[in-house]
Amino acid sequence: MNGDEGEKIVFEIGVVVPKMNQKEENEIFGCVEVLVNEFMKVGLKVERVQGISDEFIKLAAPVETLGRAAAELQMKKPTSIGMDLQFEWENADAFLRQPDGSLFSWCERFQCYHHLIYGTINKSKADITLTFDGKEIQWKEKESLLHRLESEGIVKQVFPLHDEMKRNKFLKSWALNFKDYTNQPIDEIYSYFGVKIAVYFTFLGMYTRWITFPAVLGLIVQLTDFGSLQFLVQPIFFASIVLWAVLFFQFWKRKNAALLARLQINNSVSTSQEYRVLGMEWSSLQSSMGLAKNVGADKTKVKAALQRYEWLGYLMRFRNDAIIILSIICLQLPFELFYAHLYEVIKSDIVRLGLTAVYIFVIQYFTKIGGKISARLIKYEINENTEYRADSLVYKVFGLYFMQTYIGVFYHALLHRNIKTLRKLLIQRMIISQVFENLMENSLPFLKYSYKKYRAVRNKEKCGKGSTGKVQFASRVEKEYLKPSYSASICEELEDGLFDDFLELALQFGMIMMFACAFPLAFVFAAINNLTEIRTDALKLLVVFKRPVPRAAATMGAWLNIFQVLWSSNFPVYPSIMHFTDNWQIQSVITNVLSKTLFYIYFISLSQ
Repeated sequence: MNGDEGEKIVFEIGVVVPKMNQKEENEIFGCVEVLVNEFMKVGLKVERVQGISDEFIKLAAPVETLGRAAAELQMKKPTSIGMDLQFEWENADAFLRQPDGSLFSWCERFQCYHHLIYGTINKSKADITLTFDGKEIQWKEKESLLHRLESEGIVKQVFPLHDEMKRNKFLKSWALNFKDYTNQPIDEIYSYFGVKIAVYFTFLGMYTRWITFPAVLGLIVQLTDFGSLQFLVQPIFFASIVLWAVLFFQFWKRKNAALLARLQINNSVSTSQEYRVLGMEWSSLQSSMGLAKNVGADKTKVKAALQRYEWLGYLMRFRNDAIIILSIICLQLPFELFYAHLYEVIKSDIVRLGLTAVYIFVIQYFTKIGGKISARLIKYEINENTEYRADSLVYKVFGLYFMQTYIGVFYHALLHRNIKTLRKLLIQRMIISQVFENLMENSLPFLKYSYKKYRAVRNKEKCGKGSTGKVQFASRVEKEYLKPSYSASICEELEDGLFDDFLELALQFGMIMMFACAFPLAFVFAAINNLTEIRTDALKLLVVFKRPVPRAAATMGAWLNIFQVLWSSNFPVYPSIMHFTDNWQIQSVITNVLSKTLFYIYFISLSQ
């Protein structure tokens, strides 16, 4: 795809502008006409498509155009001698190819596209007057044309386009292929979607394969009567799943490193609009360098200024974390406990159902507010790059979801100690909530897309009442434009839709690790859910949403730490649940001994 000479040119970027009449199209200094000419000057292939209400400019770039843009960006790429060197188009043969044979990955191509289309600046020594809909627009000297048109509302959106041939191939070999269990074309996913999504599906596939063992073990524990040895079954099951989790995380770290090595990924690459220098974004580096310049050439003063700058960042992060934690304790915790208490006291199932409906509505609104507050606080933090800011947001918002998901279960497990109510609650969380979430995350975007199509057709029919014939979408690019973006439910600036996908897995993992000893079949439900999750997430990316903008983060980031914290939470929760069963004193002693032993083994494995 867009990788080598002789290959078919694939249009990968779409630019949306208002539909012009014939007179405006013929104007020499019309905004859209000038924009198209500027795109062609930098070497892009342009195709204009007329839609129902908008016009779409499809862009493709020959490999030479991308190569010269990569050289201007001073992009570093791996070479055949094992070193990452600055790319030069004249020496392109010295640099390693991608798994699909192309010279640039999707992430690198997107950076080049961004540089080319936003780098169309006014190189003349005077302002240029452009026209649009009878209005004059001043294109100032050294100003980006695309930025100017976006600020005027003329360019509505710039978005990546799907490659229809590759997408249809993915649908057959990946999304609709249920025979391959957890096998996925990771190299092709990386080439098409980027490294972050490839890492997610690699983790999801490995997690689903590994969860088969505790699922089978949980099924045996739940359905088999062990007679006089029954009091040993629960501690052994507990020790088994803890050892399983230790091995899973260790093997995942190795698999992630092997994946990055196979895909020749340099973790220092960033898709941010600023360029990173020595692991820091250029904007952040400029701030610290500016502080150093202001205090003069004295090395002592420079060092003191940089230390103050660093400590200021620590203090701002500590302040923001304290605000979020206090908000959770003082606002969300009482609300969650009040709901859990009412759910336990009320005996009528109808009233419980109504209470749950009100709770879901209120907590969703509360979580959305908390996410917006967290995103606003992060803007005042001093973080090295976009991924650091995203990780900070993940930690803060996950606290809200953690309280929302687990506080009711903890309430029943530790206070009321009603095993039947606890199991009923676990079944509700594991089955009903996950099925509901899967339906919502796939059906809501499709309904939004269908409604946008319906509105576009109706508006066109109203504008052309005298015309005959039914209004239809003639171009696929217009359908792509109407689809929703693959964005996070909390903050589109720092996170994409992977936030919600990782969040769903993390909440599920915490549920099965902390409470599966009370209901071992939870692993079975999790395994079935993950098998369907692989295919539904693939369909969601290929059919429901626009093609995502690539992100360069090559690991799970904050999510791996969250998974490990949820695993370690299994140790204090399990002895408390032992009070539900017979011979709980013996089981608690065995469990405590096993907990200390397994923690010792885990920390020894980390130190090696």
